[in-house]
Amino acid sequence: MGYYCLRCKREVEIHEENYQGVRCPYCGYRALEKERPTVVVKKLKAI
Repeated sequence: MGYYCLRCKREVEIHEENYQGVRCPYCGYRALEKERPTVVVKKLKAI
């Protein structure tokens, strides 16, 4: 799964087979945020 560190803003990959807790391997921070897809805005005509 794709996450990014809230402190150093680097992309972090978490694999379930070698899961040893959620921690950034670069800075050691334990707060990661899941990557979200960009929002697509749809314009609709008003009736």
